[in-house]
Amino acid sequence: MNPSSPCEGQIPEGDPPDDWFHLSTMSLGTQGSDGSRDDPEEPEERGRLKSKLVSAWNNVKYGWSFKSKARFSKTSPLTMLGQSYLLSHGVERECFRQAFATLLWLTYRRGFPQLDGSSLTTDSGWGCMLRSGQMLLAQGLLLHLLPPGWTWLSANHVSKDDMEVQESRSLGPEVTKKGRRKSIVSFLESRTEVTHRRVVSWFGDHPIAPFGLHQLVEQGTSAGKKAGDWYGPSIVAHILRKAVDAASAEVSNLTVYVAQDCTVYIDDVVRLCERPLSEGSTGPSPAWKSVIILVPVRLGGEVLNTTYIKCVKNLLRLECCIGIIGGKPKHSLFFVGYQDEQLLYLDPHYSQWTVDITQDNFPLESFHCKCPRKISFSRMDPSCTIGFYAKSQKEFELLCSTVSTALSSSTEKYPIFTIAEGQGQEDESDAPPNSITHILTKDKARLRRTNNSNSMDEFVLL
Repeated sequence: MNPSSPCEGQIPEGDPPDDWFHLSTMSLGTQGSDGSRDDPEEPEERGRLKSKLVSAWNNVKYGWSFKSKARFSKTSPLTMLGQSYLLSHGVERECFRQAFATLLWLTYRRGFPQLDGSSLTTDSGWGCMLRSGQMLLAQGLLLHLLPPGWTWLSANHVSKDDMEVQESRSLGPEVTKKGRRKSIVSFLESRTEVTHRRVVSWFGDHPIAPFGLHQLVEQGTSAGKKAGDWYGPSIVAHILRKAVDAASAEVSNLTVYVAQDCTVYIDDVVRLCERPLSEGSTGPSPAWKSVIILVPVRLGGEVLNTTYIKCVKNLLRLECCIGIIGGKPKHSLFFVGYQDEQLLYLDPHYSQWTVDITQDNFPLESFHCKCPRKISFSRMDPSCTIGFYAKSQKEFELLCSTVSTALSSSTEKYPIFTIAEGQGQEDESDAPPNSITHILTKDKARLRRTNNSNSMDEFVLL
């Protein structure tokens, strides 16, 4: 059985046989009196029907669930988004379970309102990188809006015995029925839980959700992308930036910066984050927006350059790191940590029915994963985007220092990326609508000068 299967179990690899499409599309015709079959009336109609057949196949392919447990070492520390856990210790293991189950898990969905410009009502088979991007952004939003160290109160009910490690000891006396009843009331009335639910709703599969699939697909049109296309980690970084800019009414005091040419320009970040003081206000300096920094990088040619592994580990040990969107070839994943020589990840390749986020108290369980999974560093595709978050100017200054130290650990002549004083060559916020395409073209040109690989940033992901 495949150890790199998604959170809810194993998904069959590969595409349907070629003759499956041939036979399916043939069956869409009508049979004449002589036994022959006519094509559907219009090519457009034939395209819609084929799209529905492919979607149906992907829903089946990614809807199977076989429960299996990932094996974790009891002696090696497990690092996840700046925190370290030793799973042989019962308390630390429970802390890890709760922290992992608190992460938002955004997967393929089916049965949502039709995407503009298509007949698609599911993203199964093509939207995995967008889902990984959603998870990265969601982690940044949870840090932005909720108290440090916050965990989802229902995480204990989601994360039961899905790791092959020693059973944990009790963390305290048994809760009485009365105490349980008080906990439910506290849960419903908790402001943090209300905020958590609101963040989840922002990623719902509905046109009104500011970071839902409908909005992300729309933001991708300026890069020449449409529903059903495959997306690379660099394009997704720019799509997330545009989505956050467009959602300023819902998410205040937050901006997104996307690095240019593998360089984070400090002056550009400062210009984005500094807000002029309102008229009549006093203070030594302008107000400061929180910032999510996204850095599209390539960690090698066709395969991962192993000299970068230590550096990736160091970055995932930082509290300012919010994860990495990338994956293995043709399979996007959201990396959140590591243990020894294996990466810890959330997998979007599981097709679930759409949850109606417009309803009060919509169920939250399907947005949280109970099964941590690992994959060897050697299987990681070199093309990825690394995310960071800084709430304040002081945190941004600390981020620049700690990230630079982590980057210097690589023995490779060229670092993964750099943090530099000064400004980039262009201001993305004032760029024309087609600027994403221009930026990505420039990035590809730079990569071609240093690498003749055919597997550039926009590799195909399924």
